[in-house]
Amino acid sequence: MKLGIIGLPNSGKTAIFNALTGQVAETTAYPNPVAGEPRVGTVKVPDERIDRLSQIFNPKKTTYADVTCLDITGFAQGISASKQKTSLFNQLWEADAIIHVVRAFEDDSVSHPDDSIDPARDAAALELELVFHDLELAETRLERINTSMKKGIGQEFEAEKAVLEKCLALLEEEKPLRNLDLTEVEQAAIASLMFASLKPELVVLNIGEGEIGSKASFSQVDSLRNFYAGKNVLVFALSGEIEMEISQLAPDEAAAFLEDLGIEEPAMNRVIREAYELLGLMSFLTAGEDEVRAWTIRHGTPALKAAGKIHSDIERGFIKAETIGYDDFIQAGTMAKAKEQALLRLEGKEYIIQDGDIINFRFNV
Repeated sequence: MKLGIIGLPNSGKTAIFNALTGQVAETTAYPNPVAGEPRVGTVKVPDERIDRLSQIFNPKKTTYADVTCLDITGFAQGISASKQKTSLFNQLWEADAIIHVVRAFEDDSVSHPDDSIDPARDAAALELELVFHDLELAETRLERINTSMKKGIGQEFEAEKAVLEKCLALLEEEKPLRNLDLTEVEQAAIASLMFASLKPELVVLNIGEGEIGSKASFSQVDSLRNFYAGKNVLVFALSGEIEMEISQLAPDEAAAFLEDLGIEEPAMNRVIREAYELLGLMSFLTAGEDEVRAWTIRHGTPALKAAGKIHSDIERGFIKAETIGYDDFIQAGTMAKAKEQALLRLEGKEYIIQDGDIINFRFNV
């Protein structure tokens, strides 16, 4: 999973990136107008189930699921009409979801492009940039399709044209494409187009230390939730500066700091959990003496496709999925006892994988 982090200048976007990845990328008190390659950081997905299974199996290797974070520079008002837009939106297209950082913290040493703090205004401004980019993209593509059809060619684009017309109507209302109810067929018809406002979005309200748990921050979150009243958006508050500091501490020190501030969990844990929920993701597990590993899949994935996540040969030669739920395994203690208690099941290719299933795929190629 890739998460693309964007925000208006001096929103604290890089502080959030550092908090998530544990890096120490420089944060500045002035806008950076230069759009270059994004900073990249990879995060292991915290999973107590993997920790426990590793203690039990003592494997040669333990592999957690991971998330890649892209700190994308240069998103500001007017970006959708700038010369840099192609590079930036290409970077954003690589992401499975957007983390949109919205500034709510007060700090006289960190300038704001509009010289005032207004989260609702800033969120709307950047959302419009995504919409304007997509509006131009939809118009250009439709124009090309219509030109081809007038020449008697391009009839195979009828389905795409119908979806684009639906998209264009919404974009002209200055609303994001993620609000549309598109069927799988409709989504496939426009899958090659780099629509930015179609991406699921995590909106992070970046608050100051003094606002943690405050009524003001709750009110601002509620306001943003009302603004993003469509689909595929989750809104919550974090203090980027504090979370960045916590990410640099040893685990025991971080835990004490979190407790003192009344924060239940570090930013990394919460953002990853929210991203999994937003994208409909979960993990199934494999466990043995060689390796204990988490595999990320979407909810509703059948056993055959999950097998292909590990290796195409396993999918091709699929026979059965020897399956046990994580809680059932922990209750049994060992695979031998799980078999004695008839907790291990043989599931077919249509079986829908459940979160935390421990699976051994039987196959023959």
